[in-house]
Amino acid sequence: MFKQKHTLAKRLGKTCHISPLRFKLRRLTVLYPVDGAESVEEWLVAVANKRGFQVIVRPGQDISELILPDKELFSDEELTVGLSMLQCADYPQILRLACQIISREKADLTKLLLIAERERVEPILAELSKQALKVAPEHPTWRAIYNQYQNEKALTEPLLHWTRLAEPKMKNGRCNVSEWVLAS
Repeated sequence: MFKQKHTLAKRLGKTCHISPLRFKLRRLTVLYPVDGAESVEEWLVAVANKRGFQVIVRPGQDISELILPDKELFSDEELTVGLSMLQCADYPQILRLACQIISREKADLTKLLLIAERERVEPILAELSKQALKVAPEHPTWRAIYNQYQNEKALTEPLLHWTRLAEPKMKNGRCNVSEWVLAS
């Protein structure tokens, strides 16, 4: 159904396991189709956009008419992990959506960590938490994720620079950045 693309796992030199969440995602993409979505990742972006997470959007996509799974069928925690999976096509920008969900503190941390471990995305969340804490060192959810996964082996390739998770706040409307805040 979808084209196979280079995966995040391939870039990071990791192997992928057989993922229950990936099977669920494939099933949901059939039950809740999105016109023009050529991959599971594009479908996930549409779901995130529909739920109000719009740091990344699919160009030309009208999300107002989309019928997508509700949070009981497909939770924000599953969405976050789905966007962070090693099986995903290597589009680093979609990791920004996962970060936006975590930064807004909309996901249940215990459930998120449980799903993350089942789906083996701990290295991804560990690296993202390190980057997010450069911007907001006291963010409670990012701090908890970092504390949980601080002993994870470092990735061989960078995921995202911390500035991709943040937005600049300009001083007096000028070009001088006074501070950075997490995109939420």
